[in-house]
Amino acid sequence: MSDLAPVQRDASPPPGATQPSAITLAGLEIRLPRGAVLLPETTAQIHAGQVTALTGASGSGKTTLLRALIGHLPPGAGITGTLDVLGRTPHRLPADQLRALRRNTIAHVGQDPGSALNPRMTARRLVAELATDPSDDNVLALLAECRLPVGTGIADRRPSALSGGQQRRVALARALARTPEILLLDEPTAGLDIALRDEIAQLLRHLADSRNLAVVIATHDPQLVEACADRTIRLTPVATPAARSAVGRAAPATASPHGPAGAGIAARSVDAYFRDGRHRRLVLAGAAFAAAPGSATAIVGPSGSGKTTLLRVLAGLHPAHTGHLTLDRIPLAARAQRRTRQQQRRVQLVPQNPLAALNPRRTVGRQLIRPLRLHTGLPRSSHPERVAELLAQVGLSADHADRYPGDLSGGQRQRVSIARALAAGPDVLLCDEVTSALDADTATGIMDLLTRLRAEHGMTLVLVSHEPHLVERYADTVHLLDAGHLTGTGPLLG
Repeated sequence: MSDLAPVQRDASPPPGATQPSAITLAGLEIRLPRGAVLLPETTAQIHAGQVTALTGASGSGKTTLLRALIGHLPPGAGITGTLDVLGRTPHRLPADQLRALRRNTIAHVGQDPGSALNPRMTARRLVAELATDPSDDNVLALLAECRLPVGTGIADRRPSALSGGQQRRVALARALARTPEILLLDEPTAGLDIALRDEIAQLLRHLADSRNLAVVIATHDPQLVEACADRTIRLTPVATPAARSAVGRAAPATASPHGPAGAGIAARSVDAYFRDGRHRRLVLAGAAFAAAPGSATAIVGPSGSGKTTLLRVLAGLHPAHTGHLTLDRIPLAARAQRRTRQQQRRVQLVPQNPLAALNPRRTVGRQLIRPLRLHTGLPRSSHPERVAELLAQVGLSADHADRYPGDLSGGQRQRVSIARALAAGPDVLLCDEVTSALDADTATGIMDLLTRLRAEHGMTLVLVSHEPHLVERYADTVHLLDAGHLTGTGPLLG
């Protein structure tokens, strides 16, 4: 079910109220072949010149609805009801007309925008590739409009040299370069600090007004909705109370089979770089970090300050060019490939971008079984039961094991990513914005689960987050990172 709730900004009629609908939904429902409901029956009208927010719990169908608007749905999905986008029905269009619709009329920025950016192209080229006006002045103007600091040379960096928030804004500039009539954004403020969230809200409001765009955002951010949305469509998932109530209270994880649970991880005098062509850009400078065994340590700081890079260095996925890493005070190789199998198991990373980390050709169940097979020694006959337990721990029902990542919402993919990390029975869990794609209740449930596992097994948590209330509630120690430098450490900052 859906509930269309107008957000009144003043006594005047909402923008676009007298215009014909850009998008019309009438009783639209989408199901998978086996009957699982991806989008509950939804009726709404969306106008040009307005910002429309899609809200609701993780898994309620927000991402599915955005994909339906561009005609991109799982194979075999059943669709009932009416869907009209500027007089067309996307999923019924011939392939050439659908391509034209996506390229010229409707732009979509997904929840994991970094996965859609060519890693070999600079931000400048990525935007120019699709721009109706590919001139350098226009490209730089688009990047600046999306709140990117073009004076820093960011236009000449590749995606791997950008933070998650910067990748998101490059993807937005790329979408605007097409001069679309409809702009679809999935969690546009996920992974951004509070100041940037406010800027993005102002930008979306400006785009709707100045370009007469129909802007549709799927979001869990109530501040974003309050700041810029004209109307809100609240989606309510088909009741699955068993899965939801399982968050934080499922059967406890099995104890680590490879030695003592709990580990302290530390980095000393770490420098790390990104390569921009022939040049190196310093991302971490003399970073000194420590997380005590069984602690919960948060890393906070503005977008682009190096938080994700620090986690990747600890995980062995980004080389530390200088400095030393230790696990339980024992030297830890800078590259994951050079670590022992036990060290690889003990340090697990939950990335900010789960779509890039999950294999799109393998079911959820197969991706959870792999760490069980590699690290736990669990008999094959016990794998299905353990997969069901892991899914229940993160609030997903057992039937999600048969789905592919493309069939899941962004929040569901994030929970699968957490479950896969937990499957290895880690002693150190590195979490990069793991709640940014989750609704408030599910985010709290996930954090309660991680806190319980930490208490039961001495697991060490390292959390990167832009959510001050989560940091305050769940972290023992906070490290403040700014421009690659750790500038403060303590039980309370600010």
